[in-house]
Amino acid sequence: MMRQNLKPVFSHNGILMLSFAGSIAVLFVLNLAMGSVSIPFGGILQVILGSAGEQKTWSTIILKSRLPQAITACLAGGGLAVGGLMMQTLFRNPLAGPSILGISSGASLGVAFIMMFVGQLQLSAFTGISLFSNVATIIMAIAGAVATLFLILFFARKIRDNAMLLIIGIMISYITSALVDILKYYSTSEHLHSYAMWGLGSFSNVAWSQLEIFIPVVLLGLGVSFLLMKPLNILLLGENYAANLGLNVNHTRFYIILATGILTAVITAFCGPIVFLGLAVPHITKMVFKTSNHSRLIPGVILAGMLLALVCNFIARLPGFDNALPINVVTSIFGAPIVISVILKQRRLKLSV
Repeated sequence: MMRQNLKPVFSHNGILMLSFAGSIAVLFVLNLAMGSVSIPFGGILQVILGSAGEQKTWSTIILKSRLPQAITACLAGGGLAVGGLMMQTLFRNPLAGPSILGISSGASLGVAFIMMFVGQLQLSAFTGISLFSNVATIIMAIAGAVATLFLILFFARKIRDNAMLLIIGIMISYITSALVDILKYYSTSEHLHSYAMWGLGSFSNVAWSQLEIFIPVVLLGLGVSFLLMKPLNILLLGENYAANLGLNVNHTRFYIILATGILTAVITAFCGPIVFLGLAVPHITKMVFKTSNHSRLIPGVILAGMLLALVCNFIARLPGFDNALPINVVTSIFGAPIVISVILKQRRLKLSV
C-alpha cells in the first residue's frame, strides 16, 4: 500500500521536475557567487542572513546587482519559454515563438522612437525622467508592445484562420522593422549605439523598484498559462475536433495570445528582445519529458526556461570576460543548434511520409 501511494510522487516526470528545481537552485547560487568579483558561498549566506559584517562590498554586489539579475533571469526565461510553447501549440508550428506576432517588434519600435527620433530632436520626454534613462526606455517599450498586442487581438477577433493571423503578425513585424530602419537611417551614431546595446538584451537592467512591477505581471501571465493547460491539450486534436468537444476556439485563442502578449511585452520592455529562449526551450522540454501533455509541459517549460536563462546569464558573466557578454550572444549559441535540429527532424518526417 505504501509503495502504491508513493509511486506517483516518484514518477519519471516528478523526478525530472525535482532535478530541474535542484539545478535552478544551484545555478541561482552560482549566479550570485561568480562575476568580476568572486564571492564565497559562506559570504553569500552571510549577506542573505544580514550578517556580512565588514564585507559591505559583497552586500552591495549581491543585493543591488546579482540578486535582482538572477530573479529577472528566472522570470524572463520561464515567461518566454511558456509563451513559446503556447504559440507553437496554437499555430501548430514548431518554429513559432513568443515574438512571432510582432509584439517584441512593437517594443523595439517604442525604444527606437525615444532613443533615435526624440533624441535626434533633442526633446525632453517624460517630465523628470532623463531621455535615455532605463525608466523612459521601459515606458516606451511597454507602450509599443501593448499597442501591437491590442492590434493583434483586434485581428484575432476578426479572423478565425490561425494561418492568416500568423501572416498578419509577421507583416506587422515587417512594418515595425521598416519604421525602425527609417529611424536608424536618420539617426546619429551615438543613438544607434544605444539602440543596438538595448537590442542585445540584458537581465541586469532591472532594479528592485522595477521588480515590483516586473514580478507580478510575469506571474500573472504564468498563472493564466496554467489555466489554459486543458484547452491547449484539446487544441492538439485540431480546431474542428476541439469545437466539437465544446471548446470555444476563438475565446481560447484570444486568451492564449493575451497571456503570451503580456509576457512578451513586459519581458521585452525590461530586458530587451531576448532571442531563442522562447523558441528552443519548448523543444528541449518535449524531448526530455517525452510528452505533449500541457499539464506536464507547462510547468516543465517554465522550469527549463528558468534553468537555461540562468545558465546563459552565468556564462555571460564569467570572470574571463572584461565585461558581461550580451545575453543574446549566449542564447543564440544554445538556441540556434536546437532550431536547426528541429528543421532537420521535420524534413526527415516529410521524407518518410
